[in-house]
Amino acid sequence: MKISSAVLLSLAAALVVIGAHLTIKAGIVASYPFFMFALVLLFWHMYQRNKMEETEPKEKKPSKHKSKRKKN
Repeated sequence: MKISSAVLLSLAAALVVIGAHLTIKAGIVASYPFFMFALVLLFWHMYQRNKMEETEPKEKKPSKHKSKRKKN
């Protein structure tokens, strides 16, 4: 995970916590912008993660289905 992805995810989580606090104190109307901005940050994080996965060279991974039995 890149530092920008970690920052986006952390900011989104912080905005959700702030939005929840504002919902309790002032109501959903006051907290709506915080929830929507958190949602935008989450979508941006997912977009960057998917874009990074597509551009990475695909390495050949060993198969998980190899037999562990010894051949006689």
